[in-house]
Amino acid sequence: MSTSLVTTLSEEDLLALQAAKKKMEEIGWAMKGLNRIGGVLETGIDKLPQKQQKWLQQVAHKVLHTVVKANLKTMQKGKQNSTPSNKTYKALVTSSGIIGGAFGATAFAVDLTVATKFMMRSIMDIARSEGEDLNSYDTQLACLQVLALGGKSKHDDNLDTGYYATRVALSSAVKNATSYATKHGMGAVLQGSNNTLLKLIGAVASRFSIQVSEKFVAQAIPVIGAAGGGSINLAFINHFQNMAKAHFTVRRLERKYGEELVRGVYEEIQLSK
Repeated sequence: MSTSLVTTLSEEDLLALQAAKKKMEEIGWAMKGLNRIGGVLETGIDKLPQKQQKWLQQVAHKVLHTVVKANLKTMQKGKQNSTPSNKTYKALVTSSGIIGGAFGATAFAVDLTVATKFMMRSIMDIARSEGEDLNSYDTQLACLQVLALGGKSKHDDNLDTGYYATRVALSSAVKNATSYATKHGMGAVLQGSNNTLLKLIGAVASRFSIQVSEKFVAQAIPVIGAAGGGSINLAFINHFQNMAKAHFTVRRLERKYGEELVRGVYEEIQLSK
C-alpha cells in the first residue's frame, strides 16, 4: 500500500477502513450461512422456472418500494449517534422468519416484506450511529443502496459487485433522485408515480433480487420449517447489518478525508487470506 496515502489517515481511521473492507469483501454470499443448508443453493436458483424467477424479481421490487416509502416517512430523526439496536432488529427479523418458515414458500412474500422493513430500519439506525443525518435525502437514499451490496455469488456473474463499482453503477439513479427530492421534497419523491425513485429502486432491486432468490430457494426446502426460517432470516439481516456498518463507516471517513483519498486507500488495502 502507498505510504503517502496511508499516513494521511489516522491509525484509528485506517483500522476502521480496513475493517469495513473486510466486511465488504470477505462475507461472500448475502446469506453466507445458507450455504450450510446444503448443495441445493448451488443449483436451485438456476433450476427455478423463468416465470418464478421473474416473479421473485417483481416481489423484490414491490417490497423495496413499499418499505422505502414506509420507513422514510416514520423513522425517528431526532436521535444522534446513538448505538444501533442491532440485536433488537435481529430478533424481529428472526421471529418473522420463524413464522414464515412454518408456512413454507406460500408465506414468502409476506415474510420478505416484514423482514426487509426491519432490515431497512436497522440500516437507518446504523447510518445514524455513524453520524449520518436522516433528514438528508442523500443519507436516506444511501440506506437504500445498502440492499444492493449483496457480496459475490455465482448468480451475479453479470454484475460488478465490488463496493465502489456498485456505488458507481447506482450513482446516476441516486443523483437524479436526490436532485428531485431537493427540489420538490421527499414527499414528492415518495409518490408512486415518481420515476427518479422508481429507477433507483429498480436498480437496487436487480441486485437485491439475487439474495431474495437465494432466500426463496432455501425456504422452499420442505424440511426447513420454522427454526430453519428463523436461521435464514438471521443470516439475511446479519449480512446487511455488516454491509451497512461498512458502508457508513466509509462514508464517515469520506466526509472527513474526501472520497477520492478514502477510495484510494480502500483499493490499496490488501486483506490477509
